[in-house]
Formats: sequence, structure tokens, C-alpha cells
Amino acid sequence: MRIDKYLWCVRYYKTRNMVTEACKKNHITVNAQVAKPSKEVFPGDTITFRKDQITRILVVLDIPANRVGPKLVDIYRKDETPAEAFAHLEMLKLSKEHYRKTGDGRPTKKDRRDLDDFADADGDAAWPDEE
Repeated sequence: MRIDKYLWCVRYYKTRNMVTEACKKNHITVNAQVAKPSKEVFPGDTITFRKDQITRILVVLDIPANRVGPKLVDIYRKDETPAEAFAHLEMLKLSKEHYRKTGDGRPTKKDRRDLDDFADADGDAAWPDEE
């Protein structure tokens, strides 16, 4: 089976076109060799690809006839991605949340005016960068 079809069948990519684009960008390797979308995969092959800031390592156990349900994916592949990669991703998410809450964008004009009014009430004439 082709690599693009295999990764689509085992639900790592939503569309085959996404797998094709990843192959063209040399993000996918089969047995440590860069793979084209038409590369054939066989049971026992090792597939390495980077997705969502995680380098995933898969071993092909069997070839599915067509796209399988999420509960049946483990029959066709063995995920050998190290646990440290997932822990690193979790730490990255936590650090981003700590830095800035999700959903908070730039202050609006009204927010800025409210901040200016608050600063004037404290006796500050202007923002530090406006002095």
C-alpha cells in the first residue's frame, strides 16, 4: 500500500492530500529514507514523521483494506513514539497558557481608554513609553 494511503487509513492525517504535502516537504521517512507519496509500505517497515511538534515513530503491523475506525487502528500499527515527546508537548501547552490566557487578544480601543483613565486617576500623566 502507498505511504499516503496508509497514513490516511490509520488516521494520522485527515486527507491524503495532507500526507502528500508532508511527503513533498520531506517530513516523512520510511526505514530512514525520505519517502515520496507513492512509496510502498510493508509490514515491518518503520515510518517516522513530524506532526503537531511531535516526531512520531510507527511500525507497520499489517496493511488495512481501507480506512479503519479509531478503535481498530492499533491492529495495523505500533506506536513507538517516546513518552518524553508527549510530555514535552504538554509542557509547551502549559507554558503558553501561563504566558497568556487563550482568547485574550489585543486590548480594544475601549480597554485602552479605560487603562488610560485608570492611569490618570493614580496621578500618572502618561504611559512610560510616551514620556
